[in-house]
Amino acid sequence: MIHHQLEQEIMDFSEGLRVIGVKPDEKVALFADNSCRWLVADQGIMATGAINVVRGSRSSVEELLQIYNHSESTALVVDSPELFNRISEVFRSNAVMRFVILLWGNKSSLPSEGVEGIPVFSHKEIINLGRESRKAMFDSNDAGKLYKYEAINSDDIATLVYTSGTTGNPKGVMLTHRNLLHQIHNLWDIVPAAVGDRFLSMLPPWHAYERACEYFTFTHGVEQVYTTVRNLKDDLRQYQPNYVISVPLVYETLYSGIQKQISTGSTARKFIALTFIRISMAYMEFKRIYEGIYLTKSQKQPSYVSSLLDWLWARIMGAILWPLHLLAKILVYRKIHAAIGISKAGISGGGSLPPYVDKFFEAIGVKVQNGYGLTESSPVVSARRPTCNVLGSVGHPIRHTEFKVIDPETGEVLPPGTKGIVKLRGPQVMKGYFKNPEATKQVLDEDGWLNTGDIGWIASHHSIGRSRHCGGVIVLDGRAKDTIVLSTGENVEPVELEEAALRSSLIQQIVVIGQDKRRLGAIIVPNKEEALILAKALSIIDVNATEISNEKLKALLYEELRRWTSECSFQIGPILVVDDPFTIDSGLMTPTMKIRRDRVVTLLEEQINELYK
Repeated sequence: MIHHQLEQEIMDFSEGLRVIGVKPDEKVALFADNSCRWLVADQGIMATGAINVVRGSRSSVEELLQIYNHSESTALVVDSPELFNRISEVFRSNAVMRFVILLWGNKSSLPSEGVEGIPVFSHKEIINLGRESRKAMFDSNDAGKLYKYEAINSDDIATLVYTSGTTGNPKGVMLTHRNLLHQIHNLWDIVPAAVGDRFLSMLPPWHAYERACEYFTFTHGVEQVYTTVRNLKDDLRQYQPNYVISVPLVYETLYSGIQKQISTGSTARKFIALTFIRISMAYMEFKRIYEGIYLTKSQKQPSYVSSLLDWLWARIMGAILWPLHLLAKILVYRKIHAAIGISKAGISGGGSLPPYVDKFFEAIGVKVQNGYGLTESSPVVSARRPTCNVLGSVGHPIRHTEFKVIDPETGEVLPPGTKGIVKLRGPQVMKGYFKNPEATKQVLDEDGWLNTGDIGWIASHHSIGRSRHCGGVIVLDGRAKDTIVLSTGENVEPVELEEAALRSSLIQQIVVIGQDKRRLGAIIVPNKEEALILAKALSIIDVNATEISNEKLKALLYEELRRWTSECSFQIGPILVVDDPFTIDSGLMTPTMKIRRDRVVTLLEEQINELYK
């Protein structure tokens, strides 16, 4: 779909909504997934001055009903007949629907009892109604008197986005037109998109991160390609995107795929590839030092002499390793680039990017820019820039955005380099939670500061030394709510252990547990295929065996945990092995593929209690 065609379709859809009675400030629920028609419906609803209430089709019927009723929606736009058929019985009994619009599929696929008394429109019918109405107005000599459009104020609510965080019930985040426009106007510093650039994304379109990125990219005349987890590998190779917009799990998956491809080669090929990667990682480490983008937590600025020696040493070592890094590009990395594209940058957000993944992509020449945001801030508040890509951080604040770090006990503002609770302020911060003033007061103070609930620190400003260009970057160390407090009184951030453990090819998913216990434990979803291969290689089982016993599997997992988490501050004790992966469909992962800790722990409560007996 070309841009002019997209614009006309949005305007027709918007006018079609007005024709069937949608008025400014009314709420219209949009329950649909990634497609060009989602964007048409989204923009069309907002263009009428109405407020769209968004969610994806993979949510449970109960969750969709709760969102529909809590938001006071009056009508429903759905992805397909399949989705409507799934929710129609419950919605007819418990919700008021003035009309229903199908974005895809035929009305004939709907059962007559499911839509009795409710007008149902297809996407095409709404477009045609809008097109005819617009044509009639343009053809009239006195078109201005036919209908007077109400002006939309930038502080009017544009959308309600119900949070899908890892803890608690969803809350309706009120985002205004001003909030969303801030993202459009200020993301170019992070992604200098040019007309014709190709973007590939796979996130739910209603998610604040994907939504802001789509609004921004279409403003700059780019081509958008939608994919899924299943088709990601093929679509990367086929479409060769300039940019990929996604969450850390996707980059972890790409990393694992590349590593697996390397490991299946001959012994000589594997040795050469891994040696080159290690050399490139060392080269990039020295390069970051002499370029002044090597992140350090130190508040004290180094002396001029030590900085000069540090710079000289890094320059010399970099010069020695550079020819080998160049050779690696030709012999190894060129093939990887041909398989995944991402010629300009991969943008990562919506979660923590593991350091080993970050350093790997840097080494092979694929730029990954990590960013940070919340639904409550529309969402982007900081990101690494193409010219200042400080690994280990989520970059500098974007324009018009302020950060501070406070002591969680006293509320006192902490100096750079000191860890505390991250707060932010800017024009992208939400208006509040819909019909929930108490929850709004808990996170948003009178001066407009939003409490993110994240633990982090701000890098100190140094005029010389290896971190001279890192001043002001934001570094995150986990969620305050994720902190595990052991019965010994020690506080543990589980993310560090989980990221380390996930480097093992035997561990598919992990949740560290231990709240109010004497020691930490873990719930692990193993990669049984990899475990079987390793067990045979170590002669733990017969070469012809088709499965591995739970005892032997646990022994392998314990060994892997010891290997990969040995440098962490805390160690993991008992483990609970579960067969079924945590998924979005099971309700144990958010749409951005973060594990919902509270739900996992609640689901496995009995087994966890047995584990600690």
